[in-house]
Amino acid sequence: MQSAFLAPLAVIAAFGLAACVITQTADPVPTGAQDFADYCAGCHGSKGIGDGPNAEGLATKPANLTQLTAKNGGHFPATGTMAQIWGYTGGKGDRVMPEFAPLLDGETVPYDGGDGIMTPTPIRLAQLSDYVKSLQAP
Repeated sequence: MQSAFLAPLAVIAAFGLAACVITQTADPVPTGAQDFADYCAGCHGSKGIGDGPNAEGLATKPANLTQLTAKNGGHFPATGTMAQIWGYTGGKGDRVMPEFAPLLDGETVPYDGGDGIMTPTPIRLAQLSDYVKSLQAP
């Protein structure tokens, strides 16, 4: 008799616990478009052509991001784009663009930057690179 009473109670308790776990979700990861609007458009402009409101007065004009594929023989330079966003200067000390490495820490995803190698990459970095790729001129 006691087990007949405890079984439904256990089921109710399990569902109650599951409901608590389900409602505790992590903050959503911003999309590449959102991060671009928040962190890049100020200098590169909303369309990525280098005409953002903060571009005026800079000693170095922001890159026209819509031409990356054209300047790379028709292939989008995903790895180079991510390195630039991350803050890698290639040994040059005159970097004008701020580093975004702290912003891009966190959850990683396997990402093929075009070299055929799946590399654990911060999800926001991969999404931002994919968004820049979507801005490429035809």
